[in-house]
Amino acid sequence: MALDLSKVGLRERLKAQREPHWQRLRTGCFLGFRPSKRGGKGTWIARAYDEDSGKYRVKSLGDFGTLAGNQMFAAAKKEAETLAELIEAGGEIRAKLETVADACRAYAASRTEADERFGRYVYSDPIAKVKLDKLRRRHVKEWRERLEARPSLVSRRKEGERRVRVRAPSTVNRDMAVLRAALAKVLSPGAPNSEAAWQEALKSIPNANGRRTLYLDRSQRRKLVENIDAEAAPFVRALCLLPLRPGALAALTVGDFDKRTAELTIGKDKTGKPRRIQLPSDAKKLLTAQMTDKLPTAPLFMRKNGLPWNKDSWKLPIAKAVMSADLPIGATAYTLRHSTITDLVSAGLPLLTIAQISGTSAEMIERHYGHLASDAATKALEGLSL
Repeated sequence: MALDLSKVGLRERLKAQREPHWQRLRTGCFLGFRPSKRGGKGTWIARAYDEDSGKYRVKSLGDFGTLAGNQMFAAAKKEAETLAELIEAGGEIRAKLETVADACRAYAASRTEADERFGRYVYSDPIAKVKLDKLRRRHVKEWRERLEARPSLVSRRKEGERRVRVRAPSTVNRDMAVLRAALAKVLSPGAPNSEAAWQEALKSIPNANGRRTLYLDRSQRRKLVENIDAEAAPFVRALCLLPLRPGALAALTVGDFDKRTAELTIGKDKTGKPRRIQLPSDAKKLLTAQMTDKLPTAPLFMRKNGLPWNKDSWKLPIAKAVMSADLPIGATAYTLRHSTITDLVSAGLPLLTIAQISGTSAEMIERHYGHLASDAATKALEGLSL
């Protein structure tokens, strides 16, 4: 059970020890209390995570001896949150976050995919204007119901009706995950089974992420590239050569690729953490060709209008190419990522290495592709037969 230091009686019953008794205020921000061994008022301590150094910074706040017992927690909490804001902002107090939209914008500042999801499902929704200190489970529950009822867009045509389908549970989970992460940065979980428990309305749908079954082999991926229109061809070919998320590939700039060393820096991805990968010759040639006559800040894969690719612009060209090449209906940009990861697993590359290259967790690779690794292991064992 989470510790609640706001309760005076509970603090008085805490055991005196060297390590403070910690209460999590929000992600990366903790308030601690160390009872006095001599019967004094005890000491309050703040702890905040510094992403630049990768370490926690700790500050003693004193005993707030001039305040009444029920006022100490509020004063200590305020100072701990101020310390966290200073550290997170690099020494400058960041703009006050008042609404759900404010929290989402702060979280998405360096996360392109999250910002795109918020743009589709949060900023224009009633929940965006809800004050963070007034947010209740019913607000989030109602937002989730609207999200689940909203169909997924399959394709958008200039003429005729838009093709849509029921939003898949796995898609709902991904949409909820970014809002949950944004709110967790600024809000503590509410008391379980109460209206304050906003986090309970964002619990993932269990067993939603089944194995991805639609797979295109190399010959099929080659047919897709051959049938894609000229504008989208470089972008789609890159998806066939590298196991990157389409959004991460689209966010690359010319400056992210060093053609001398063939090193690619993926700075904007779902994980929010930059990573570097070494490219093979085919991928190196493709990316080098995309750099011609472009500034370092320009999109590496640029459309004719000078803008980078996004979900709305790559969907239709891929859908048309799938039909022209007579490939399985439903193949998408993410099918290419799944297919390249499948090939890497089947080739026997360590799952941890694949996870690092593709920008995901080893747990996710094991969950979705572990059966392929088992198959490869079985074949290897067969080779030991006498």
